[in-house]
Amino acid sequence: MDSLITAAARALAAGDLLGALNRVALRDDPPALALRGIAMARLGDLVRAKALLRRAARGFGPREAVARARCVVAEAEIALVSRDLGWPAKALETARATLERRGDWLNAAHARHLEIRRLLLIGRIDEAECALAELDPSPFPPASRAAHELVVAGIAMRRLRIKAARVALGRAERSARHAGITALTAEVESASLILDTPAARLIARGEERLLLLEAVEGLLASGALVVDGCRHVVRNEGRAVSLATRPVLFALARALGEAWPADVSRGQLLARAFGAKSADESHRARLRVEIGRLRTELRMLAGVSATKRGFMLEPRGSREVVVLAPPVDEEHATVLAFLADGEAWSSSALSLALGTSQRTVQRALDALAASGTVQSFGRGRARRWMTPPLPGFTTTLLLPAALPTD
Repeated sequence: MDSLITAAARALAAGDLLGALNRVALRDDPPALALRGIAMARLGDLVRAKALLRRAARGFGPREAVARARCVVAEAEIALVSRDLGWPAKALETARATLERRGDWLNAAHARHLEIRRLLLIGRIDEAECALAELDPSPFPPASRAAHELVVAGIAMRRLRIKAARVALGRAERSARHAGITALTAEVESASLILDTPAARLIARGEERLLLLEAVEGLLASGALVVDGCRHVVRNEGRAVSLATRPVLFALARALGEAWPADVSRGQLLARAFGAKSADESHRARLRVEIGRLRTELRMLAGVSATKRGFMLEPRGSREVVVLAPPVDEEHATVLAFLADGEAWSSSALSLALGTSQRTVQRALDALAASGTVQSFGRGRARRWMTPPLPGFTTTLLLPAALPTD
C-alpha cells in the first residue's frame, strides 16, 4: 500500500473525510476507489458511495480476498444506513468469515456488528443478543468499542433494562470521545436522549401522564395488570398474553382497562371494538362472543364480568389496572415508529421490519402521505419514505421486540 493510500486511510479512521478525499480524489485504482466510497458514504452521498465500492470490489484481484471482503462490509453498512434491509445477508456472512480466516479481526467484528444492528432493526432481539455474546470488545480500538456499546445499549433499551442501557451508553461516550470522531460522539449523544424523553402514556383511573422508559420498566415490575397498547399485550408479573393478532379483543381489553375500576357500557364497547354507531341484536350477539373469547384469553390474568350496563375487568391478584399507550395515538403508529428515525425507508424494508405484507405497508404509507404526515421521493424501486422525528418523543416502545415476559 503506497503512502497516499496509507495517509488517506488514517485520515478516514480519524474522521477527516475531506483530508482523505484530497489524497485519493484523482485516483481510480481499487484501494483509492474503496476509500473514496467510504468517505462519500460518511458525507451522505450513498448512491455514489455504493457505486465506488462495487467498482473497487471488481478491481481487486483473486489474491486480494481481504480487500474485496472489506468492500462487501462497507457496502452492507451503506445498505443498513439507507434502510435497504433486503440486502443479501449471506454475502456479509461470507465476507466476515473471510476476514476472520485472514486474521482481520477488527473488520470481522465490524461485520458482526452490522449483522446485529440489522437483527435489532427487524425485531429479532434474541438472535441479536446471541450474536453479541460471541464478541469480546476488550481488544477493540475506541471507535469500534463505542459502536459495540451502542449495540449493547440498543438491545438493553428494547428489553427495558434501562440501568444496563445507561451504563453501556456511558462506556460508549467515553470511547467515542477517546476516538475523537465528532460524528460518533453525536450518535452516542442522540442515543442517550432516548432515555430522557417520553416513551409512553400511562392511563389509569381516568387520568393520563407521560412516562420515560425508566418509569415504564418500573411499571411493568410493579405488579399491576398492564394493558400494553404499545405492543398489544396484557401482562402481569412475568405472565403475558399477546393480542397482537386479535385487534378486536385488544380494543375491548383497552376499553375495559381505561375505565377500571368502573364498568364500560355495551354501546361504548361496540363503538371501540367494531366502530358501530348504533347497536342491533347482531352487534350485541357478536359482542357477547368476543367478550367470551377475551375471558378465555385472559383467564390466568383477569376476569371479565357482566354488569347491568356492560362489562368490567376484574384482575386476579393485582391491586391496579393501567393502560400503557403510545406517546401519540395514531392508526399507523408502528410505521411512524420506524420513519421517526429520520432515515429514508422503502416500503419493502418497512414490510420486512414489520413482518407484514408490502401491500399493507403501502396502504399505511398512502394514508399517512394523504394526511401530510410522511413524504416520499423517487420512483419505482427507488422510492423512499421519511418523516421528521416526532419532537420530544422516543419511539423505542413502538418498534417490534419481545420483552422478557412475552
